[in-house]
Amino acid sequence: MAISEESRHHLYQRLEQVLGPKGAAVLMEHLPPVGWADVATKRALDALEARVDMRFDRVDERFARIDERFTEVDRRLDTLDVQMRSGFAEVNRRFDETFGEFRSLLVSVMSVMAVLFAAVMGAVVAAIKI
Repeated sequence: MAISEESRHHLYQRLEQVLGPKGAAVLMEHLPPVGWADVATKRALDALEARVDMRFDRVDERFARIDERFTEVDRRLDTLDVQMRSGFAEVNRRFDETFGEFRSLLVSVMSVMAVLFAAVMGAVVAAIKI
């Protein structure tokens, strides 16, 4: 049976006749604002708490798996960082080696050019004297 405001009012009027206004007000204040069917029992609250706990446990498990994935990504990025640093060190070493070879070759070319210049100038001077 659903409790309406009208039925609550009739109950209050009857209680007022039997107990008086103060007694009726005190007793009415102890009734729930809705029907008893709408009031949660301890058993219902315990069941709800168990369901909520299970959901939170599943969420915690999902977060744990996500944490594991982030840890794996961090490990892979660290490995990649080491590999890249090693690769860049090798590139720098090769660049320094190539630059040294280029400098040595440049000195050789400039020396050959100086010798050729001196030979050409010697030939020019000899040709002028003849």
